Amino acid sequence: MTVFVYAAIVFGVLAFAVGTAARAVQYARQPMHLRWELYPVPHERADRAAHGGSYFEQSEWWRQPRQRNLRGELAAMLPEMLLLKALREFNRGLWYRSFPFHLGLYLLAAAAVALLALAGATLGLGGAWPGGAFGRGCVTAVTAVGAAGLALAIAGACALLLRRIQDPALRAYSSPGDFFNLGFFIVALSALGLGWATRQDGAPGALAIAAGLLRWDLAVPIPALLGAGIVLSALLLAYIPLTHMSHFVGKYFTYHAVRWDDAPLGEARRLRTALSASLAHRPTWAASHMRGRGDGTWADVVATNPSREDGP
Repeated sequence: MTVFVYAAIVFGVLAFAVGTAARAVQYARQPMHLRWELYPVPHERADRAAHGGSYFEQSEWWRQPRQRNLRGELAAMLPEMLLLKALREFNRGLWYRSFPFHLGLYLLAAAAVALLALAGATLGLGGAWPGGAFGRGCVTAVTAVGAAGLALAIAGACALLLRRIQDPALRAYSSPGDFFNLGFFIVALSALGLGWATRQDGAPGALAIAAGLLRWDLAVPIPALLGAGIVLSALLLAYIPLTHMSHFVGKYFTYHAVRWDDAPLGEARRLRTALSASLAHRPTWAASHMRGRGDGTWADVVATNPSREDGP
């Protein structure tokens, strides 16, 4: 059992990292999106962003060096990433279900990283230090964070699943994959929690398993149910980038390449290249105002008045 648990953890982490990187590359290579350019843009200077202004307000703005406000970007991004700010403002009922789920995942990720750090310190400093007051406090804190994350993630996944089942509006556009994904979370994390809660006295704790993983110690006796929960959770981690649950990657591009991208065309070769490629595309949309029969380019479409048969 132990070797399968270790192998599953390594596979899950590597698959998640590679899959996430592949998703980022996939998004980066997509055709240029229509930019929103809705102000204020968070990376604007604070005094202009306060009244919804932009660098276009400057006289001869094209001659002026652009100033980016990283603090403004972080102030907009962090509440959205950590607190799901937009969902809370526009769909409070769904937020009550989604936020605990995401918070639980954040806590689980933080606990896993902290656990590996403690395991590394244990191996580097000697196995005795976790027995001291400071060591016990660290292990207890990490265990509490992990337990809280597990409870919140399971409760949030159950609440989201029930919402999809009970809400006719949400159920109408929920695919079988949406139900499967939430069910996968519930099963994997529940097995992990039950395995931890039912382990017998003398069974290795989380720190011992993490330390055993780092030194590939196959003598660590991992209980069967706990091992099954770890394996399922590792497979879940590997599965996430393969589905739309990898939206955490797409969100970066949605904000930076769609909502906040207001770079002037003249100074960006990348933008000129992307626009040229888009304008050469031949649309085949069926809408009559598009006249997308595949025999004209986007450049022809945007230069044509759809209300006149004879063109512009």
